[in-house]
Amino acid sequence: MSKTSTTETMTAELDSATTTDTDVDSLIEKSLPPGVDETPASTEDDELPPEPGASASDEEDRPPLRTRRWFRWAAVGTVAALVLVALSCAGVLGWKLKQARDIDSAANQARDAASQYAVTLTSVNSTDLDQNFAAVLNGATGEFKDMYTRSSAQLKQLLVDNKATAHGTVVDTGIKSASTTRVEVLLFIDQTITNTVSPDPRIDRSRVVMTMELVNGRWLAAKVDLP
Repeated sequence: MSKTSTTETMTAELDSATTTDTDVDSLIEKSLPPGVDETPASTEDDELPPEPGASASDEEDRPPLRTRRWFRWAAVGTVAALVLVALSCAGVLGWKLKQARDIDSAANQARDAASQYAVTLTSVNSTDLDQNFAAVLNGATGEFKDMYTRSSAQLKQLLVDNKATAHGTVVDTGIKSASTTRVEVLLFIDQTITNTVSPDPRIDRSRVVMTMELVNGRWLAAKVDLP
């Protein structure tokens, strides 16, 4: 066989193979049902189409969808936590402010009650001791009331024997310590005294620490000290 014959034979075989491949593709297309595309369908793992107006470099720099969702929920959680912390701090601050106002109100009420009671305690008249002693006991409680009750009989006799009179005046006051039910009040008192030994009035100046306690809605003297 000559070289020319061999070349023609190889060319014919290649043409036959090309025709065969084309025919196979044609047969596959004809065998598919109408409306079915032989192009493989996209899967869930395929990337989403780029957003309108986004360049290729923007799409490459954008984090995956799951990461963006995680960051979004993390931001929401952080904001919610900050809101809760702010509300908690506001609640604590409001409670402290209310407590401070309540203590200030209690201190002022106790101071007023102590000032009035100090006048009652330091003002006596030997001609009307029963009324005076009843007023003193009415404004007392606890330790001081017990002590005054025990010594009242002896004190009455001493005042009658000396025909004593006294009148107290509160010069100044201050709060030593305070809570909503117990207040220590510092009082500066001038007491004008007359008796058979000293018929001319004289003034005694004293400093008194009076502990006031809230009992059934009333501020009463539970302790009286002369420091």
